[in-house]
Amino acid sequence: MNQAEKDIRVQLAACYRIFDYMGWSEMIYNHITVKVPGSDDHFLINPYGLHYKEVTASNLVKVDIDGQIVEQSDYPVNPAGMLIHSAIHGARDDAHCIGHIHSTAGMTVACQQEGLRIDNFYSVLLHKQVAYHDFQGITVVEGEKEDLLSSLGSKNLLILRSHGLLTCGRSIAEMFFNMNALQRSCEIQVSVDQTGRPIVPVSTAIADKTSELLKLQMASMGNKGAGELEFAAMQRLVDRQDDSYKDV
Repeated sequence: MNQAEKDIRVQLAACYRIFDYMGWSEMIYNHITVKVPGSDDHFLINPYGLHYKEVTASNLVKVDIDGQIVEQSDYPVNPAGMLIHSAIHGARDDAHCIGHIHSTAGMTVACQQEGLRIDNFYSVLLHKQVAYHDFQGITVVEGEKEDLLSSLGSKNLLILRSHGLLTCGRSIAEMFFNMNALQRSCEIQVSVDQTGRPIVPVSTAIADKTSELLKLQMASMGNKGAGELEFAAMQRLVDRQDDSYKDV
């Protein structure tokens, strides 16, 4: 194992702990994957059977693009996770990291016919960036791959109807950044709906300006990539609780 793989294993294991810290874990289910540096044919995924708090750099499972385990592991991998992640990793060179969650707020919006509205701070930031994929049952049938890829297209945020949320990124930090924005959008929408009070509309004109406004905001980060500052801050928090995930 070279240093680049060791580093990405530690970062991915940290991401699992961060997801749990954020309340996004779901027992032993759901998945976060990242491509192995220097190899487009291999990526890392969590062992099926472990809670996110038990995931470490050393027990992450390396698989090929067809979902076959390529190194010795004491654990299997989740078939549904393999179908979703292998399909996207295989088709999207820019999707180095993919995260999928079943959060309550995310699933609530995924079950609503209208999907995510552009009427809160976070959802406006995601205007025209969110794709939708219709529910076809548990994602274990190979035939769904093409439909999934067609639904996602070139976007990095996907609401799986009646199912949950999925985000992609050029890095682990960017995937986390996208997931946080999508999750927060759903949380606010669900919270607002629970008040039963009229909603203040946001015009399409304002929403259309968001991408330009966001560029001004991101310019203050210098040469930092999307999510790098946020991910580093969250990693410091989980490190203070438990840094055992760093075991390579």
